[in-house]
Amino acid sequence: MKRRDSLKALSLAGFGMAVNPVEAAVPAPPDVKPLKIPGGRQKFEAERDAKLHAEKFFTPHELQTVTVLSDIILPADERSGSASQAGVPAFIEFMMKDQPKNQTPMRGGIRWLDNTCTKRYGKAFVLCTKAQQIDMVEQIAYPAKAKPDMTQGASFFSFVRNMVATGFYTSQMGIKDLGYVGNVPNQWDGVPADVLKQYGLAYEERELTQGK
Repeated sequence: MKRRDSLKALSLAGFGMAVNPVEAAVPAPPDVKPLKIPGGRQKFEAERDAKLHAEKFFTPHELQTVTVLSDIILPADERSGSASQAGVPAFIEFMMKDQPKNQTPMRGGIRWLDNTCTKRYGKAFVLCTKAQQIDMVEQIAYPAKAKPDMTQGASFFSFVRNMVATGFYTSQMGIKDLGYVGNVPNQWDGVPADVLKQYGLAYEERELTQGK
């Protein structure tokens, strides 16, 4: 035993703190956060969601590609932010794990996009200029007009576009963009005056003052 180790052992023994080296090597249990169950969800659903959120599907490069594509499909405007600002890339990441059958089309499509851009512009899609990215997208954005060598890309782009639209318009930002308010209480002010006039009707004074 080295001198430093001997002094350490004697010090601990003197204070009644002798430690079993095997026990000391056991790591502390991980800090497990309590599971939150959102309203309308059952425990097993919340557990599955938490498991999927903890997993990773996209590589950093793939996620960057999806983010660029998402913002080309739904850019920011005067009404609302872009797809990425609404959290669409994270939504697509989750859906890839929730529906594993879509993983191969997504990953294969990104690879096709990068290979095609490398042949056309000498670099992967995310490294291309904005003009080159738009030029590439225009080759695959309209399936009916896509050239034979672009049909695979057109299928991939349609798939991504559907995912982006679904993610955006089910987000808080997208719902606000639609102007949808849902089933909320409102104030009934009675039949509009023009409709009453059309049928020769009018409220009596007591009806107008009732509830005031």
